[in-house]
Amino acid sequence: MTTDYRILLFYKYVPVQDAEAYAAEHLQYCKELGVKGRILIADEGINGTLSGTIEQTESYMETMRSNPLFADLLFKIDESEGHAFKKLFVRYKKELVTLRYDKKLNPHTDGGERLSPKEFHEYLQRDDVLILDGRSNYEYDLGHFRNAVKPELETFREFPEWIRDNLAEHKDKKILTYCTGGIRCEMLTAVLKNEGFESVYQLDGGIVTYGKDPEVQGRGFDGNCYVFDERVSVRINQTDEHILVGECHHCGTPTDRYANCTDDTCHLQHLSCEPCETEKKGYCSAECEEHDLVASGSTL
Repeated sequence: MTTDYRILLFYKYVPVQDAEAYAAEHLQYCKELGVKGRILIADEGINGTLSGTIEQTESYMETMRSNPLFADLLFKIDESEGHAFKKLFVRYKKELVTLRYDKKLNPHTDGGERLSPKEFHEYLQRDDVLILDGRSNYEYDLGHFRNAVKPELETFREFPEWIRDNLAEHKDKKILTYCTGGIRCEMLTAVLKNEGFESVYQLDGGIVTYGKDPEVQGRGFDGNCYVFDERVSVRINQTDEHILVGECHHCGTPTDRYANCTDDTCHLQHLSCEPCETEKKGYCSAECEEHDLVASGSTL
């Protein structure tokens, strides 16, 4: 397999002066460089994932590190056969992770203790911990750490209320949090500490870093990890423990494939095995198929 392309995943919480203007400049730079992906810039920092040739990604990393704000920016790098994105998307956003919390938090000073993949794996073996998934439902359904709590949330900003309603009785436990690349858990641990939890930890670098650690090799992570590019699903557990936990929305067969509902008014991302995606024509339900047929003037 030829891997002439790379996928970069990165973020950093750091104050950015005139972030809106910087976002416009960064968009122009990325266009000229020829990379594709999704980059968010806020007053509080940057969060992005992009793809490009080895030369383009090397140039991007060099340029970013030449900026004093991002001199220590850490990049998670995956090899790729081609672009992992169809378009380039760079924009200013009020928050890197939409939370709308009633208190301004600084993840660097307010967040939980960082654990390396080895330390996180060791904590997973303990009885006095609660493992909290910091992602959305559809990400958890594809893959998660064994015994992790699924918050049953559609958006990140629902976390504060969910924590108050569901975790109050666990304040004596050590709370282990994780997400894809680390940015959500950096903020989530800050929320947990502000809500009165004292022993709060985050997986440094997220699931992606955990899967690349040569010693841990992704142990304890079941299923695959949802990623926000054309790959959709990537393997984390590199050992013979690897199993699929995702179940086809239609027939329950183990699968790691996601489909977007064909109905333009729905587009629900749902796990679907290949035979069911073909049989159901990409629809998540009979109602969505009927809706499309009615809208087009056809009948079942």
